[in-house]
Amino acid sequence: MSYGGFRGGGGMGGMQQMLKQAQKMQEQMQAAQEELAESEVEGVSGGSMVKVTLSGKKELKGIKLDPKCVDPDDVEMLEDLIIAAFGDAAAKADKLSEEIMGPFGQLGLF
Repeated sequence: MSYGGFRGGGGMGGMQQMLKQAQKMQEQMQAAQEELAESEVEGVSGGSMVKVTLSGKKELKGIKLDPKCVDPDDVEMLEDLIIAAFGDAAAKADKLSEEIMGPFGQLGLF
């Protein structure tokens, strides 16, 4: 007897296989997200006078300033250097994210 294309439960094996594949993909995606969160990228500006470190998820981890770039009479320059270094690090974090999460992004999963 046939019900909607299923014969004697033979279609269930295919469903179980799909569920196993989905679970494996979810585990791989979680591992990739963890790798991204643990990764760090560094952005620089002003000839490496300002360095900004971000996680792969763009969380600020640190800022290093060369004392030469700290001029109390030109705070705006330092602010601009920090913004530029952050932008550099963010671009690197985006690239890293594409590399690590690429297969999942193509599937529309993140």
